[in-house]
Amino acid sequence: MKTFADLGVADDIVAALAANNIVNPFPIQALAIPLALKNHDLIGQARTGTGKTMGFTVPILQKVTSNDPTGKPQALVVVPTRELALQVTRDVDMAGANRGTRVLTVYGGRSYEPQLDALRKGVDVVVGTPGRLLDLAGQRALDLSHVSVLVLDEADEMLDLGFLPDVERIVALVPPKRQTMLFSATMPGPVIALSRRYLTHPTHVRAESPDESATVPTTAQFVFRTHHLDKPEVLARVLQADGRGLVMVFTRTKRSADRIAADLTDRGFAAAAVHGDLGQGAREQALRAFRNGKVDVLVATDVAARGIDVAGVTHVVNYECPDDEKTYLHRIGRTGRAGEAGVAITLVDWEDGYRWGMINKALDLPFPEPEETYSTSPWLYEELEIPAEATGRLPRAQRTRAGLAAEEVEDLGETGRRRPPAEGSRGSGGGRGQSDRPRGDRNRSGRTGGRSGDREATSAAGDDAAPVLGQRKSRPRRRRRLSGGPSGDSPAPSAPADSGGTAG
Repeated sequence: MKTFADLGVADDIVAALAANNIVNPFPIQALAIPLALKNHDLIGQARTGTGKTMGFTVPILQKVTSNDPTGKPQALVVVPTRELALQVTRDVDMAGANRGTRVLTVYGGRSYEPQLDALRKGVDVVVGTPGRLLDLAGQRALDLSHVSVLVLDEADEMLDLGFLPDVERIVALVPPKRQTMLFSATMPGPVIALSRRYLTHPTHVRAESPDESATVPTTAQFVFRTHHLDKPEVLARVLQADGRGLVMVFTRTKRSADRIAADLTDRGFAAAAVHGDLGQGAREQALRAFRNGKVDVLVATDVAARGIDVAGVTHVVNYECPDDEKTYLHRIGRTGRAGEAGVAITLVDWEDGYRWGMINKALDLPFPEPEETYSTSPWLYEELEIPAEATGRLPRAQRTRAGLAAEEVEDLGETGRRRPPAEGSRGSGGGRGQSDRPRGDRNRSGRTGGRSGDREATSAAGDDAAPVLGQRKSRPRRRRRLSGGPSGDSPAPSAPADSGGTAG
């Protein structure tokens, strides 16, 4: 089996990776790193959770000169979200622990002074979001004229219409003679065509063959048709499944995220919300609490669907149906990472039937008509391994997490507008029911897809039993489980392999 040393990686980087139990490269790393080290322009594509980030951070570390006397950035990584910027920085710091490489994370919501101070002292690698990068460049604080390596992470998002003007301005600030690398899980044909404007004779590296599934084989998928009034009860039971660790719950609106997190807290679960209306300090507080295990349920909008790589996430729940197959892949990619097993559960409202049908068809999944399911349905307990005695509230004996309040809020000297917490949302930022998708990430019909968050009402029962909202129709049972490998219940899906993610 290949090691990073076999790929031509320097000994000090190999040692730093080995110290974090990273010894054997994933396929995308084995394909991309040797080419990147030889200065080839790349388009790297792989499923979520299969190591894309290390595919460009390792070559960057090996190519930049640590503590360059000019103090100007030699490598620039552009990402769509603040959370992903922090994730990439962690990976660069980890792999470059023995090099002393100076890395700066640049994004909005934080005070300018620490970023300006770091730039004055000199940095080797900058990781940032477009808005703050252009802001600092406009102040002449950030000089990109010495950049020799440019990376667009989550390139399909960066080249979407919302980000494209900013990306073009950033590209104009870096030297034309440079190495450019694009990485993403999903890379539609038009995006690849557009990306070639920024690359010179690029090599398109795919870690899977075109006839492989776009989803990670180690993630078992379940799809249930549920009533929105019963969803809180269904979710409460899912969170008591045997063997579940950390859980990410995805919503389509900021208000839904706040309300669901507050409802779960009332039911005894240690939950926190992350979305775009929260101040940066509150967002980072929630993510730290999640990583540290003080909360074990993170309720998030799609702001967290890309790049969040937290060890121990065993379950992902799509509380609200994703807008499209790309969003679905990135959401469920938060589990089943780096070869670990994971469970992805999607709750489909009746009104989401058409949207789910399009996702199912695009990914060639075997769930065209999810089975009508309630919190009292026996197959829900059976298929998700939920104890029969589980109710809508977590037993007091199992309430062992410290909770969000146990994680301090860091004073970031935040900039920009900050909204007060929504009434009854336990410190989460309020919302108006609007979508929290990154700029430009709209579906092809032009709709943002943001339903009003008021449609998912919290169960009035709230305690140990949910009302039976309907009767299951009599029809042949249909399995809803999908996982990698042979199965006697449903055929393995076949879809274009257009996904990928970070390994560490």
